[in-house]
Amino acid sequence: MPTPDIWQKSSYSGGGEGNACVEIATRPTHMAIRDSKTPTRATLTFQPGTFTTFHEALKSPHSTAR
Repeated sequence: MPTPDIWQKSSYSGGGEGNACVEIATRPTHMAIRDSKTPTRATLTFQPGTFTTFHEALKSPHSTAR
């Protein structure tokens, strides 16, 4: 039986109820990201090394993904 994902909200979640953000779940084989406003919809899934590259690109001051 698979273990359910444990989702963590971003430390940058919006004000109020804090639901204007993304959530991340870490598994041994992948990282998953979902929109906290629609948690039952699709998720993005990354291998751990690929997720690190994605995350660093978002933090870059030259990123247009903000």
